[in-house]
Amino acid sequence: MSRRVVITGTGPISACGLGIEPLWEALLEGESQIRPIATFDASGFTSNAGAAIKSEDFNVRDVVPKTYRKALKVMCRDVELAIGAAAAAVSHADMTTKAVNADTTPSIEPTRLGCHIGAGLIAADLDELTAALSTSRNSDGQFDLSVWGQPGMGNLTPLWLLKYLPNMLACHVTIVHDCRGPSNTITCCEASGLLSIGESMRVIERNSAEACLTGGVESKLNPMALLRQHFAKRVAPTPEGEDPASCLRPFDPMANGTIIGEGGALIVVEALDSALARQATVRAEISGFAATQSHADERIGLGTNPSHQEVSDAMSAALTAANVSPDEIDAVFPLGSSIPGVDEAEATAIETVFGERTKSLPVVPLTTITGNCGAGHSALVVAVATQALESQQLPARINTTNSATLDANVNPACECELKHVLVTTCSQGGQNAAVVLSRPEMN
Repeated sequence: MSRRVVITGTGPISACGLGIEPLWEALLEGESQIRPIATFDASGFTSNAGAAIKSEDFNVRDVVPKTYRKALKVMCRDVELAIGAAAAAVSHADMTTKAVNADTTPSIEPTRLGCHIGAGLIAADLDELTAALSTSRNSDGQFDLSVWGQPGMGNLTPLWLLKYLPNMLACHVTIVHDCRGPSNTITCCEASGLLSIGESMRVIERNSAEACLTGGVESKLNPMALLRQHFAKRVAPTPEGEDPASCLRPFDPMANGTIIGEGGALIVVEALDSALARQATVRAEISGFAATQSHADERIGLGTNPSHQEVSDAMSAALTAANVSPDEIDAVFPLGSSIPGVDEAEATAIETVFGERTKSLPVVPLTTITGNCGAGHSALVVAVATQALESQQLPARINTTNSATLDANVNPACECELKHVLVTTCSQGGQNAAVVLSRPEMN
């Protein structure tokens, strides 16, 4: 495993828009995209805010090839976001694929182009379900599972299931961009994107591919997904009259839950020799990756081993793999969910790994700007950390004012010498992942 793996393109999609430019601008300005939910009536929820992508900022028809537009009818929101993120990543990497120009030789031979995408538990469209459920009544007019199991399900739209399988994200992206190399889907909540990037790294290291489209996306901005987060006690209340953006406070004693967003990122990760051969811009190097699993006695993922050792183990193992000491890390980009138990796990792990440096080491969460993008969030963070390394800047930090142990409090964007940064996440299911990104050195 001697091949060096680098990032040549990032394709974030978030409430800030499509691509790195609008996202980076919002992060530098500290402009939160969290607003009251307008895509459905969320007034009955205690948490009724989110970070939604505006319709004027993204339309999947603008990025999907004309020859593939018939497939739009079997694309759910998550698939559409993946298609958009893939298009942005390929463009940013200055790559040619079948989607860019079907008549030109692709930058990467298709059998050597892989695809690994993290996905969430996709919620079905309520209107589609309701149309079928309404026909599943017995003679008394009550809903009847036996009727649902026979004629009721038959009233779902044709190919209904193909819209909502988690692997449909990678399915459509691989068809559109003709990725015939190793492909997989990872569904591990917030860790999904980072775990997918780690898998792509391993695939390239063992020479099973030259490059991969990798990362994750998810949208929880629908009634069923929000209801799940409500029952899991993960979302912050958004009292009437209060700015909902201020309700998300990572690592703050006042933190009492997360706020959902939609989006994520796909990243072009590539063997260094491949990137140099096609004269691509090398934006960052993936120096080390590691993953662990935490045990939680309860089922909803709010509590873990009190020592949070598994979370710190992932960070330490990534540093070891990168041959980088804790003193060489210049910033940490965490999940920063604002869920107290999850924040505690991350904060304790950071203290364990970095010791006395903890209070002076910049910790930069993105959730206050983009919301918690679920399976796509850690990939979104990788895109931002890559841009930070390229520009030698750190984004603004907002909302948190009383973090006693971490350097995570309110701070404007600033120039900063960055050589190595740590991206880390834990997840609702207990999966933890960490990756070290480094400024590329060609020697």
